[in-house]
Amino acid sequence: MQEKNNTIFSIGHGNKTIEEFILELKSFDIQYLIDVRSIPYSKYNTQFNKEELKEYVEEEGIKYIYLGDILGGLPKDKSCYTEGKVDYKKLKEKTSFKEGLQRLKKANEQKINVCIMCSETNPKECHRSKVIGVELENMGIGIRHIISKDKEKSQKQVILEATKGLGVNTLFGEETLLSKKKHL
Repeated sequence: MQEKNNTIFSIGHGNKTIEEFILELKSFDIQYLIDVRSIPYSKYNTQFNKEELKEYVEEEGIKYIYLGDILGGLPKDKSCYTEGKVDYKKLKEKTSFKEGLQRLKKANEQKINVCIMCSETNPKECHRSKVIGVELENMGIGIRHIISKDKEKSQKQVILEATKGLGVNTLFGEETLLSKKKHL
């Protein structure tokens, strides 16, 4: 497990109540909530709309920052898409995405306890593990996914779940040694 000072957290709001969500953040001493949703609004869970969420978390002493415009999983930049789907290989090469990662890295270096947030509750279904988490790990920064109050999963656990045990390389269509052995 990464040491706390070299870790960025992740959380998804899903259908949680705002009270439950804040309790989970507080159980990990989160100081800054970084919203990485491309569209920071929820039709059914309006407590997670950008303005409302900012007000709720800041009342609890947690700073809110929106970075979905540069770290979001549904970028406006059409060059990030292949056949109508977001292409994480393309997304991770964008200057704006790299700048967003650098902002997270700087916060981590300053020992600020930050948590990136998106909509999906399960991190294996979200870009915060599939692209942001992978890139942070490549930079030597661990990522811990908040599942519930006092419960988390490591980035490695989430990637193994997402790839059915094959590992990070299969996320971007590259075969690992393990997957090649299965073809023999």
